[in-house]
Amino acid sequence: MPCSKSSIVATVGVVLVSAYFLDASKLPVVGGLFKKKKDTNSDSTSTSTTTTTTTTIKTTKIVAVKSVPLDAKEFRKFKLIEKVVLSHNTALYKFALPNEDDVLNLPIGQHISIMAHINGKEIMRSYTPTSSSDDLGHFVVCIKSYPMGNISKMFGELSIGDTVNVRGPKGQFNYSPNMCRAIGMIAGGTGITPMLQIIRAIVKNPEDKTLVNFIFANVSEEDILLKAELDLLSQKHPQFKIHYVLSNAPEGWTGGVGYVSAEMIKEHMPAPAADIKVLLCGPPPMISAMAKITQDFGYDKVNAVSKLPDQVFKF
Repeated sequence: MPCSKSSIVATVGVVLVSAYFLDASKLPVVGGLFKKKKDTNSDSTSTSTTTTTTTTIKTTKIVAVKSVPLDAKEFRKFKLIEKVVLSHNTALYKFALPNEDDVLNLPIGQHISIMAHINGKEIMRSYTPTSSSDDLGHFVVCIKSYPMGNISKMFGELSIGDTVNVRGPKGQFNYSPNMCRAIGMIAGGTGITPMLQIIRAIVKNPEDKTLVNFIFANVSEEDILLKAELDLLSQKHPQFKIHYVLSNAPEGWTGGVGYVSAEMIKEHMPAPAADIKVLLCGPPPMISAMAKITQDFGYDKVNAVSKLPDQVFKF
């Protein structure tokens, strides 16, 4: 009598949920199902039937999505892990991200809000990190502390291990490579921070051909923040040029002297055109003066609240 064959397929679906990995070695294995069946026919011949068991192990991998360090609406705490003093009232403050391989992932040209409760009030200020958005495990802000300040004074009093409340990103400017042919920058003091963020993004991208001319104004030579890095970037990358201006210039100073003038803007900024931008950041009186001078030279009028398409953008 012919043999009859039946096939039993056992499918085992195992999903092992893990935040970072799937260990398939621990999955159960099903097998070894064999049966013998006697023929009920009157013939004395006995036939064994072999049952073939096929075991299929089906695994589903769940990829854990790591949380983003920043939230645009919720303030989150970040711990101070290092402080580097740049001058008598200015320092770099380095804060740890939740994980060593986290990145801040801040869009180029945008900033963060830092909040503190001071004298019973919730006070907020905006700062642009000087670190790159893809630096691992930390971010850095450059703060000038003022005796009568709120958030800036709080920074000067921070100790290693203290935390600050941060949320973001925020801002209207979002830089993309080659978004314009040339960018002119005018900044005073800590107004350098959004400029440096954009400069770094441009020069480290070989495909970005944007020309950058930067007028950086300060009171004294000691007040020029991150000058060593700016000089190095200018030496290594011909597309980036910087002109320093001091209101109190020392003897032998070869840069600009006084306040940023119409003549300086005419000499160092790209001429008005559809494919250029001029970026402004600094003390309000300085920005008001720069807005008037640029408009007199034929640049577009500076809006009260700048938007990305604006020819002249103030941070």
